Amino acid sequence: MSRLLHIEGLQAGYGAVPVLFDVSLDLAPGQVLALMGRNGMGKSTTIKSICRMIPSQGTLRFDGRDLHALPSHRAARLGLGLVPEGRRCFAGLTVLENLAAAARPGPWSRAAVGRLFPRLTERGTQLAASLSGGEQQMLAIGRALMTNPRLLILDEATEGLAPLVRAEIWDAIAELKGAGQSILIVDKSLRDLRKLADSAVILERGRSVWSGPMRGLDDDTAHRLLGV
Repeated sequence: MSRLLHIEGLQAGYGAVPVLFDVSLDLAPGQVLALMGRNGMGKSTTIKSICRMIPSQGTLRFDGRDLHALPSHRAARLGLGLVPEGRRCFAGLTVLENLAAAARPGPWSRAAVGRLFPRLTERGTQLAASLSGGEQQMLAIGRALMTNPRLLILDEATEGLAPLVRAEIWDAIAELKGAGQSILIVDKSLRDLRKLADSAVILERGRSVWSGPMRGLDDDTAHRLLGV
């Protein structure tokens, strides 16, 4: 199997506080991988390691390149598009300015993002700070797509949103998958992840404790490791 992202024995933490002890995962081009686990098990720390926001050790390769050798901005330019937890839109910029700030050459343009999320076209001249939480999440996803990423990383993309907005975002993610976008996703909705993800990795206390095709994750294992 070709591997776009390959992680083996990843270790990371914050200062003297270790968080990740042994995380391993593989993501193939065009696939959706769900990174799962209870709160505080290391999912966001894994994403920060991939995006080179924190130091780490172990094998961490993107399309064969050693990410450890790169600062965060150079890792991003390899094709890592992050939708961070908490959205983090540029509050003082308009919707269109947020999108323009992230633009890199490729098929994803403001028009393409507007087709995926029509509300962003309608709100184009509004400041990001004036948008609803769901609209800000759409903007965060659109901004990441404007970088024309090879791998889209979604960290809790539907957390705290109203059910109708969550459904709209899940539909958009499904559309991205259908177009062949490689996606690494963290989310608490096992029901939605089962519909979307090709494979999954479950973390417990900073270690990979289960991995495999999503269809192989049975209810007993999910209850034991995820509490669902």
